[in-house]
Amino acid sequence: MRKYLESDLGFYYAVGVFIIAVFVIGLTSFAILNPGGVGTVELVGLSGGFFLFMVVYFIAISVQRLEDGDSI
Repeated sequence: MRKYLESDLGFYYAVGVFIIAVFVIGLTSFAILNPGGVGTVELVGLSGGFFLFMVVYFIAISVQRLEDGDSI
């Protein structure tokens, strides 16, 4: 695990996974604490926007990987 995090790209991937985990935990805890607070439209919009953000994030990592010729 330590060797994986020593490279820049490995660190970026770990941060991406952490961000996804925080998002899922946040949505889950909000749904548990306030079940009527999240409607379908809001949930689809929020999840869709987050999904697009993460797609762009991982595409940027892939471009960086191609530029540097770095492999994990």
